[in-house]
Amino acid sequence: MNNDINSSSIRELEKFISDRHFKKIFIIAGNNSFIQSGLKQFFSNLTHKNISYFFKKEPIPKYHELIQIVKNIEILKPDLIIAAGGGSVIDYAKIANVLDISKNPKEEIITSNYKLSANSRKLLAIPTTAGSGAEVTANAVIYVDNKKYSIEDKLIKPNYFFLIPDFVKNASNKIKSSAGFDAISQGIESLFSKKSNAESVEHAKNSLKISINYYLKFLKEPNNDNTCAMLFASNLAGKAISISKTTAPHAVSYPFTSFYNISHGHAVSLTLSKFINFNFINQKKADCKFDLSERYKILFDITKTTNINDLELFIEKILVEANLENNFEKLGININNSIDKILDDVNDQRLLNNPVKVDRAILKSILLKS
Repeated sequence: MNNDINSSSIRELEKFISDRHFKKIFIIAGNNSFIQSGLKQFFSNLTHKNISYFFKKEPIPKYHELIQIVKNIEILKPDLIIAAGGGSVIDYAKIANVLDISKNPKEEIITSNYKLSANSRKLLAIPTTAGSGAEVTANAVIYVDNKKYSIEDKLIKPNYFFLIPDFVKNASNKIKSSAGFDAISQGIESLFSKKSNAESVEHAKNSLKISINYYLKFLKEPNNDNTCAMLFASNLAGKAISISKTTAPHAVSYPFTSFYNISHGHAVSLTLSKFINFNFINQKKADCKFDLSERYKILFDITKTTNINDLELFIEKILVEANLENNFEKLGININNSIDKILDDVNDQRLLNNPVKVDRAILKSILLKS
């Protein structure tokens, strides 16, 4: 618990909540993960605290549900908000804790002219997935009319977080595979982002060294050690992208989530290797302040590959072993018929971070490539 990466025990979390002068606690969670993780049992034992709950229904953070949460906070006036769940739950809590809805928040979010308010409430994040790193990022995602928008401000960063393996290792393999691959993709994209710097590169390298080594073990034989490792990798990836932001694979992922209900990390995996290849073969066109070839050397070294073909095969092998299907047809997506709808919904903000310029024609070519 805190801004250093240390795994915590359930006992330490209990002590933290009990010792602090939190009179009213508001918990935001997903109903299934709250039960499966063991968090429901944990909080049911805290009978000396005044606790209220909000269980999200949407699979991704949507505006109408966000407003419900904000209104609950206004009524309850909690001392502590606890986000107990995956990236969507934590993003809800991060935004709801500081969003001012007195005027027209919907329009303000769409135009990036939102109003955030500092307050005395504290926000505690307890991840139930190892992947998003949302507990340390100063940004959050919200979908308005099925289009993804980012809220970015230091005010939304949680005050505290606990990384507790016991609340993560019982998640389904579908959740683990998607969330874990998101951490891998965040590390890779952070290395290549135009906004990256020495600090973000160091976080990304350290994250990838862990996630590449432990991801499949975490899926196949989850235990305390590999769950801790993936929580650490996710946390470091979150620190990396908080500085560098993500790039093209994340930019293209959002319509696959909003239109086809493909989980976030899985959606990112659909184009990661394609953009790794695209950026590599177009290095001479790169528009970044660093030597892109040096970043590829870092990735080759971490993955123990020596060329771009081996690197692509390495990533594809991980996807196969993690059961992350990348064939559009098998996912029920007619990419030829859907291409314009998908391209219209790509996140331009993240696309601009890509080291090589990507326009609509290039995106179309990449997505249609078999």
